[in-house]
Amino acid sequence: MMREGLRTLISRERDLTVCGEAETAGQALDAVANLKPDLVLVDITLPGRNGIELIKDICALQHALLILIISMHDESLYAERVLRAGARGYIMKQESGPAIIQAIRQVLVGSIYLSDKMSARILENVAGKRAKASPIERLSDRELEVFHLIGRGKSTVQIAEELHLSTKTIESHRANVKEKLNLRTMPELISFASRWVESQDAR
Repeated sequence: MMREGLRTLISRERDLTVCGEAETAGQALDAVANLKPDLVLVDITLPGRNGIELIKDICALQHALLILIISMHDESLYAERVLRAGARGYIMKQESGPAIIQAIRQVLVGSIYLSDKMSARILENVAGKRAKASPIERLSDRELEVFHLIGRGKSTVQIAEELHLSTKTIESHRANVKEKLNLRTMPELISFASRWVESQDAR
């Protein structure tokens, strides 16, 4: 539904054309290779693969390809991560149609797009005036992905299968997450992760 809405929105612009769509990261990589788009719109949550990992894969294939993230997830947690991964902008799904088109056009001309609030936050960070980061912000991209899946009720084995990693690697990430979040037990981690996922879904 989201892709259909975006396609309709973009197709109304005389100078913009949707050349392809993809439901999964694998399909997206094939489409990028075959269709040679000028810009790729990516979500953070994808079937079987995290959007941040997809950004890295796309950049490895075509370093100069422009990528804009359109996601429901809180930009305060993900915007800097996607920029580090190689994307050129981040906009929340709930923004208006004109704002999304503005973001697309801004990235197409070579600029970075972020909300005014997020831009100010990053500048404060650069200037050393930003408030202390929340514990979740200190998680690595992979640790955040594991944390998110724990909050979705996934077991260690299920997470390992979904991320194509060993259970030992997932256990290591899980231990790091507990330490960074100052949680002592797995039940505490599951409870904290579940509440966090619920808060994200409610946005």
